[in-house]
Amino acid sequence: MNRLFSLHSGAEFQRVWDERRAWSHPLVILRARANGLKTCRLGFVAGKSVGKATARNRAKRLLREVMRQRLPRLAPGWDIVLIARGNAAQAQLGEIAAAVEILLRRAGLLRAD
Repeated sequence: MNRLFSLHSGAEFQRVWDERRAWSHPLVILRARANGLKTCRLGFVAGKSVGKATARNRAKRLLREVMRQRLPRLAPGWDIVLIARGNAAQAQLGEIAAAVEILLRRAGLLRAD
């Protein structure tokens, strides 16, 4: 994923956390904040509840791939953080994709066209 579309610093993640807008699914939590830019920026988090480092990295890779496919459909101007939950590392790509799609629709972050 292009670095232009990524959240980088802890302060950027913290601003999304402070907004307190969150939508949850058993596999993924989505947090979002309007950023005033013409692009969406994404961040991915997998805590120790997901498992050891290999499981956390797999969960983040799955989330990155799902969002890479949906990036053209996202409404511009949002900072989005996706947080992997406990079973995300064992889930298949299709299950993660369905969960993220549900969350993006509920949050209203997909373009209308």
